[in-house]
Amino acid sequence: MFRMKPLPPCHDSMESMQVFKQHCQIAEEYREVKKEIALLEERKKELIAKLDQAEKEKLDAAQLAREFEALTEENRTLKLAQSQCVEQLEKLRIQYQKRQGSS
Repeated sequence: MFRMKPLPPCHDSMESMQVFKQHCQIAEEYREVKKEIALLEERKKELIAKLDQAEKEKLDAAQLAREFEALTEENRTLKLAQSQCVEQLEKLRIQYQKRQGSS
């Protein structure tokens, strides 16, 4: 990693010492900002991954809801068919009993 190192000050010059001190402060602030940016970039990656997962789960939930609706409709249709078959069977039994009784 690139490290910023200020040039050593000229100890005989007050202005050089101030510039050196400012440079050190700016370099430290820069390092802190870079560190914060790296942490925020990592957090951004985590949030994007969570968002992707949430969207996938949402799609999965929507697919499951569609499947549930289709199966519910199929169940309703099958129950109706069963009830019609039971009615038809009962009619056939009655007809059979009438034939047995008349013979």
